[in-house]
Amino acid sequence: MSHGTRHCISPAELEARLRLHSLPELGPRRFRKLLTAFDSASAALSAPASAWRALGLPAACAEPRRSAEVRERAAAALAWLGAQQHHLLMWDDPDYPGLLAELSDAPPLLFIAGDPGLLEQPQLAMVGSRRASRPGLDTAQSFARSLAAGGFVITSGLALGIDGAAHQGALDVAGKTIAVLGTGLQCLYPQRHKALAAAIVEQGGALVSELPLDSPPQASNFPRRNRIISGLSLGVLVVEASPSSGSLITARLAAEQGREVYAIPGSIHHPGARGCHQLIRDGATLVESIEHILEALRGWQALAPESAAVPAQHPLLELLHAAPHSSEALAAASGWPLSEVLAALTELELDGRIAREGALWLGRTA
Repeated sequence: MSHGTRHCISPAELEARLRLHSLPELGPRRFRKLLTAFDSASAALSAPASAWRALGLPAACAEPRRSAEVRERAAAALAWLGAQQHHLLMWDDPDYPGLLAELSDAPPLLFIAGDPGLLEQPQLAMVGSRRASRPGLDTAQSFARSLAAGGFVITSGLALGIDGAAHQGALDVAGKTIAVLGTGLQCLYPQRHKALAAAIVEQGGALVSELPLDSPPQASNFPRRNRIISGLSLGVLVVEASPSSGSLITARLAAEQGREVYAIPGSIHHPGARGCHQLIRDGATLVESIEHILEALRGWQALAPESAAVPAQHPLLELLHAAPHSSEALAAASGWPLSEVLAALTELELDGRIAREGALWLGRTA
């Protein structure tokens, strides 16, 4: 489809949605309220101000909708969508990520640079302190490497500290990673992660934001960004966090959304461990090794079809005894969906029947 959206709506309706989306004080719930009341963004834009007031929308929202500035922002967004690897997913789009759609305030529009298909793949969020210790950064990077090599997409927020280490760990093993930004995609923040953001897209990952493209960093947008990080993911792993850390917001949102919450403990003398200890007291799964996460995600694997169970001579094991394979290569060779392959590999690894080296899986001889 043109403009980087695979959604079957008219160019006029797409432009109208982009105009609505750039209005001040129009959050996800109000956006949805307008589309429900008027059936389309075009109709909402041309409705009288009194109709907006009747829906309980403030004047600050309704007044600028016909302004030149709002038209210009929509035109700029359309131009951005015309470029390669630039996409827009809308909440009524069949490709909109299913887990995220469960949220009552799911983003009506998601701007994506990179691969939009990645948002539907099994993800594990990794978050933590911006001012992480060296051991914390090393832990985040090694966990991200193992999880990404195991086929999970690593989702984080591109912040300094743990987020950056998690994205980098996934890239180290040619894995996939998603960065959810608290700014518009044309206002990359922090600037120090510009090269990292470019590498994420180049290696088949994705940068994602619900905000208009030109939105600058604003403190209130970062906690809102966190609900998307947890909303996209099966679970959230907190690596290092002080009790006041934004990572704890992500973890609490994750728990409210019915996601798994994992926390890595640390020394009682290290302030960066206190947030994780608080989460563990509140019921998060204590994690010391990658196996603890894989075990906890067995519930997710139970949802996979029966073929993911491990019979005497497992078909994936036959392939791995023949030659080492990546998760993707196994999916291609076996004809199984990647989610089933990942579930089966996890079972086989926990049973000690296979091992992993870098991005490749190897069959172990009994």
